[in-house]
Amino acid sequence: MDNRDSGATHAEVLADRDSLESTLKPHWVWAIALGSAIGWGAFVLPTDWLATSGPLGAAIGLAVGAALMCLIAVSYGILIRTFPVSGGEFAYAFQAFGRNHAFVCGWFLTLGYAAIVALNASAVALLFRRLVPWLVEWVPLWEVAGWQVYLGEVVVASLALAAFAWLNTRGTALSGRAQFLMVMAMLVGVALILAGVLLHPDGTWSNVSPGVPSGVGPLPAILAIVAIAPWAFVGFDNVPQAAEEFDFPPAKAFGLIVFAIVAAAAIYIAMVVATAATQPWEQLVAEEPIWGTADGISALFGTVGLLVLGVSVAMGVATGLNGFYVASSRLLFAMGRSRIIPERFAGLNAHHTPAFAVYFVMGICLLSPWFGRQALTWIVDMSSIGVTIAYTYTCAAAYKMLRWSGSPAVPGEPEGSRSTRNKVMALLGAVAGVVFLGLLLVPGSPAALKMPSLIALVVWVALGLAFWVSRRTAVAQVSETEMRALVLGEHDDRKVTA
Repeated sequence: MDNRDSGATHAEVLADRDSLESTLKPHWVWAIALGSAIGWGAFVLPTDWLATSGPLGAAIGLAVGAALMCLIAVSYGILIRTFPVSGGEFAYAFQAFGRNHAFVCGWFLTLGYAAIVALNASAVALLFRRLVPWLVEWVPLWEVAGWQVYLGEVVVASLALAAFAWLNTRGTALSGRAQFLMVMAMLVGVALILAGVLLHPDGTWSNVSPGVPSGVGPLPAILAIVAIAPWAFVGFDNVPQAAEEFDFPPAKAFGLIVFAIVAAAAIYIAMVVATAATQPWEQLVAEEPIWGTADGISALFGTVGLLVLGVSVAMGVATGLNGFYVASSRLLFAMGRSRIIPERFAGLNAHHTPAFAVYFVMGICLLSPWFGRQALTWIVDMSSIGVTIAYTYTCAAAYKMLRWSGSPAVPGEPEGSRSTRNKVMALLGAVAGVVFLGLLLVPGSPAALKMPSLIALVVWVALGLAFWVSRRTAVAQVSETEMRALVLGEHDDRKVTA
């Protein structure tokens, strides 16, 4: 008998429930969070941020965004140690609000993760296009939104996607160890770039002035960067996706997340300052460079500078690819295990990894290089909505499950679950999530999504509705007891602890 048939007991479902191995060490998990948060953006986008907000506005905006992410991370820390299962936000939304909300959260988060995998792959092609153009600029295909697509860059991006998909099917320990080594190499590169620019005779602080662009007020300049914080720091939330695979107490996760957010903010700010200091930044952005950071570094250090930058961005892109393959596959694994999506996604290979989920993400992302980088940025801009929705769900779930200090005791509920401080922090995190959504969706906001991104968002919502309707009958056949066992495992009856 299939123990997952309707009517199976909680114990029977647990006995038949696929689980992942506990192999991830703390420094690997920290590297997954940091490497995923940095990706390619710290090395490719500084000139865009300078044009929008200036060096001071960008630095303050990134610092404020990091602080808000740390606020949101409080709820993650609480829920990870209470529900250390794969799925992260999907599981928290289910525990607090039920399966319908869990699907909404998981659907949007899947989009966000897959889009970032795709964009990191396109960044590999961009890196080759800047450093060795002859290797990728062959067989021009077509233009999309002004971006010339070459078959060569499609091949390079596709090979990167395939290579990291294969890596992620060979065991969590291998991908975790590789992630840590690549993050260390990236940190060394960033330190060399910042120190080299600031010590160079032409890399002066006078180049960093003025702090904000002419005609732009300080507050709008800062808010424009704060609004992208959910995208800029997305990656720390990869930690709960892999919570089932920790080989250490889940209580340590909160410290690892905060450390990763702070380190990510420092790297972002370092690259903004380094880019602005290479030459008068207003002059640099006025030229509308394809990759202004590379232009500024090469102007000071020539080929050697480009080599250090190239290695750094390669490590950033690789850690982004690897980290989001881990997160997206674990999210799909958890959703498949709960039968909200087909159970095939919960299948494990000989290395005890969800190989089908990994290759599914790869297959979706292999479409992206054919549409050009500009078209892909529309989807990534829209994916900020997805990750923000997941952040908001997590904080709202923590707020709902925590209780005020002094509340009457509930039978079986640990004393620590009553915490006014953490309940307030969860509420503030949820409010921050709503503010982020407002900055992205309210017309006239300095970070409002452009029409192509809004159209992509509507399409994704429509696809989600169609998919949910198609799965409604299958999901309805799973009893609440079975669903709780499948999603939360042995943690079915636990309460949130402070």
